[in-house]
Amino acid sequence: MNKQMVKGINQNVDEIIGRWQLSMREEQDERFFQFMPSDLVDKTSRVFAELMTSNIAESDVVNREKLNEFTERVVRFGWSIKFVNKAIDNFSDIVFQILEAKEIITNDNLRAYLDIYTNWIPPLRESIIEAYSTEYERTIDLQKIALQELSASLIPVFDKISVMPLVGTIDTERAKLIMENLLEGVVKQQAEVVLLDITGVPVVDTMVAHHIIQAADAVRLIGAKCMLVGIRPEIAQTIVTLGIHLHEFTTTSTLQRGMQEALMLTNRKIVEVDKE
Repeated sequence: MNKQMVKGINQNVDEIIGRWQLSMREEQDERFFQFMPSDLVDKTSRVFAELMTSNIAESDVVNREKLNEFTERVVRFGWSIKFVNKAIDNFSDIVFQILEAKEIITNDNLRAYLDIYTNWIPPLRESIIEAYSTEYERTIDLQKIALQELSASLIPVFDKISVMPLVGTIDTERAKLIMENLLEGVVKQQAEVVLLDITGVPVVDTMVAHHIIQAADAVRLIGAKCMLVGIRPEIAQTIVTLGIHLHEFTTTSTLQRGMQEALMLTNRKIVEVDKE
């Protein structure tokens, strides 16, 4: 009977996928099925359909290759675990409706097919969620490592002047990395002025400001001056509202203005040369 169910799904797979896609488009906050290219949606739908039927056969073993391919895709596309659960529910409901309409499922064999569903959906759901969670955690870890590597480097831009662009949320762990790279870079590059660019920091709260002040104090102790640049209007308002004092800093709204200040502090300036 399992094989009959697989045969019925395969014979009606286009209709199943089409109705499943329509049902997924109706889900709240859905973005993937509405805005992604149709060929990408179709390919992902086919991968999902193949995965959903991979454990109906007598072996009842989920195809690990299809499982990994699907979870890697949907994590990359931003599917939530709730959306994955709805995808499983909608697919199984539509399969039942179509098989019933095609009279593959009848009153005579209904009990047997309900048993198949019991052995089909719950183990499959468990495998998908477990694989999704593993892939999601792996992706987050990789993104975190990449963000740390990209956003905590001290870059020499002029002799004696270096810039550290900060990107993303600054927590205690990242603050330690920033401090280490900052101090090592100042010594290695013999920088006299360091610009901390917070243009890419979405939120500056008391903790973030505390970490920045600590970094500036540490830089000052090894003989360099620290400037804070990239202060957007909303960040400036937040700093004032929280009562955070940055009196020890030279601050500017943009990196460009900060660079002009840094050049002045090192007795230099940029001049335009007339072309003859």
